[in-house]
Amino acid sequence: MAILEVVNELTLRVTFDNGERLHTKAGAMIGFQGDLAFDKELLGPGRNAGSAIMGQITRRLTGENLPLMLVTPRGRAVGYFANLAQHVVVLDLQHGERVSAESENILAFTESCRYSVRFMGAGVISQKGLFTTTITGPGQCALLCDGNPIVLNAPCSVDPDAFVFYVGQEDPRFRTQLSWKNLIGQASGESYFLEFNDPGTTVIIQPSERVSGIDIGIDGRGGRPSRQNNRLFR
Repeated sequence: MAILEVVNELTLRVTFDNGERLHTKAGAMIGFQGDLAFDKELLGPGRNAGSAIMGQITRRLTGENLPLMLVTPRGRAVGYFANLAQHVVVLDLQHGERVSAESENILAFTESCRYSVRFMGAGVISQKGLFTTTITGPGQCALLCDGNPIVLNAPCSVDPDAFVFYVGQEDPRFRTQLSWKNLIGQASGESYFLEFNDPGTTVIIQPSERVSGIDIGIDGRGGRPSRQNNRLFR
């Protein structure tokens, strides 16, 4: 089997032992020992050609398409994978257990996992929209995070722009705190949230925020406050 583990927070190490292959973000390999073959996946993972084609069409239409490569070991080997010095999180998924993430946060997953796209209406104001990528066990997967990940257990609320992934069956609710201040660009910068209420859900956020997908203010900053300029006190 392929065993995934994190090295120095920023690197994924995969030990290939019995011929199981690995799906990874295209171009993510940074080194390997032994004999590994790397092939660009034209259609993506699928149980057969028909499901692979439909999966590719769905991912392209929803904006969740992730260029993947298939890593095939020839005997025992060890591979190292990373992406822009982002932190790596490895999950062990049991049968039927599901992780939901933005496609850009996926680094790798074992061949035993099922890879698909699911409608999630709560994402309308986040950068990526109405759909999310899901990886379903059994197997292992590795995800990317800008900075050290923060783990929250539901119930909790998170900023969609800091959201990375969640493990659980519940879909988040979308909640807003809008007022007239948003319209004149004087909002707090925290006007919308993803709300998780199922105690069985684990949510991962990052200490970095994406640029929001819509602008709800008249100042051209999406209702977010600008960085304070303290040169007056120097």
